[in-house]
Amino acid sequence: MKAAIKKDARYITDKNGKKLSVVIPIDEYNQMLEDLEELEDIRLYDAVKARKEKSIPFEQYLQRRSRRKKHA
Repeated sequence: MKAAIKKDARYITDKNGKKLSVVIPIDEYNQMLEDLEELEDIRLYDAVKARKEKSIPFEQYLQRRSRRKKHA
């Protein structure tokens, strides 16, 4: 995740000067998308950890999932 956001954006404005849209370099846009995905992952992780549910080994999960698919 980038530590700082560049501030070289340009704006599209209406006739009164009200900002309607922002134009940023594609690399900066792609970095923003990656950062948002990472933040969403962190948020989901925190939400799951807050439930304080008992965890199971991944292999055990896969076995249970496999059994459920066979019975569906």
